[in-house]
Amino acid sequence: MAAGELVCVGDRLGNTEQHAPGPGTYARNGFIHASVVGALLEAPPPPDGGPAALSVAARAAQPVVPEPGAVVTAKVSQVTPTGAHCRILCVGPRALDVEFKGLIRLPDVRATDVDRVVMSDCFRPGDVVRAEVVSLGDARSYHLTTARNELGVVHATSMAGNVMVPVSWASMRDPETQREERRKVARVAAAPGAAA
Repeated sequence: MAAGELVCVGDRLGNTEQHAPGPGTYARNGFIHASVVGALLEAPPPPDGGPAALSVAARAAQPVVPEPGAVVTAKVSQVTPTGAHCRILCVGPRALDVEFKGLIRLPDVRATDVDRVVMSDCFRPGDVVRAEVVSLGDARSYHLTTARNELGVVHATSMAGNVMVPVSWASMRDPETQREERRKVARVAAAPGAAA
């Protein structure tokens, strides 16, 4: 990692053979990790020839970080037979300063008929999804779920390039071509005063 780069709690910054831990960091198993969110700083080597210290200058306003139980908005980047890989864009209504990755695994797509889920029938690259954070996975990747009615795809573009509208919990329609495509659709609450 380069000096000045924004780091999050737990990020590995360097090893204890080349650097010393400074403020905003801690050492564990031979590596230095960030203990706060902020900018990475590297002090010049001390005159006695010891290792330069790595520290993290905490930001005054801490950025939003996804936590288990939080509802997030994410954009699908890749779909495989076992999961949909996403970039988390927002936690609740707040946009993120740092990019986090998410994964919706096959068993976390819906609550019923889990053994019949086909990922390509639920998500496509480019879909915007509302999901809940289940847990922190590996390397800044969060495990997400859409297994509630209000979770799932909230914005999708058809194969013809048009914005689609929901038809049911399992499909969306291109209003131009009238072609339907399968998705795991989120049930979006109607705006106050809207016609039922």
